[in-house]
Amino acid sequence: MTTTFTARPIEPTVLKELRATDDAGHPLTPVRDEQGGAPLRCCLRRSRPGELIALVAYAPLRRWAAGTGAHPGAYDEQGPVFIHAEDCAGPDRDGPAFTNSHRVVRRYSAAGRILGGRLIAPDHEDATPAAFDEAFEEAFEDPEVALVHVRAVEYGCYLYEVRRP
Repeated sequence: MTTTFTARPIEPTVLKELRATDDAGHPLTPVRDEQGGAPLRCCLRRSRPGELIALVAYAPLRRWAAGTGAHPGAYDEQGPVFIHAEDCAGPDRDGPAFTNSHRVVRRYSAAGRILGGRLIAPDHEDATPAAFDEAFEEAFEDPEVALVHVRAVEYGCYLYEVRRP
């Protein structure tokens, strides 16, 4: 493999907007995470006990489409994501995040339509960070694929985005 793919967190300007009003029109409701372990989309790590976090509605494809002119139609969905309730430093590393559970690498066209996906399962011998790079490489071999989302299988939640290199 010759390409390195980068997990893209939610961008700081978007985080600022979400901390005021989320994509469903709700104000931020911070909570102290007593146990830790929430998958934070702002810094692509799990929360630590005692951190101030929030669960917000986020529409990643809608926001991407607004910048590209795409019209995802019914694929424009919003869902819950955890973020720090206040500014954070962002990711401290590149590469796949939240790789310890079943994930789907979902492919999207430049029009914002789903083009398929690939399951990455942690109990499979190929479920390593390299498996994610292979899935991204495979996705971007198709010239129709503009970006991919990595999502949780259990709830379909958006985790992060990877764009064409």
